[in-house]
Amino acid sequence: MKFLTTIYRDEDGVWIAECPAIPGCVSQGETHDDALNNIRDAIAACL
Repeated sequence: MKFLTTIYRDEDGVWIAECPAIPGCVSQGETHDDALNNIRDAIAACL
């Protein structure tokens, strides 16, 4: 199953990843790849 995610950098340089289809499903990481891997884990945990 695939979910649309948004990934952006905050003012402190931390990467934030969100899954709009699942309210409250947000994660972060030091790098873009870390944030992407962390949101995958967060999506799995929410489901």
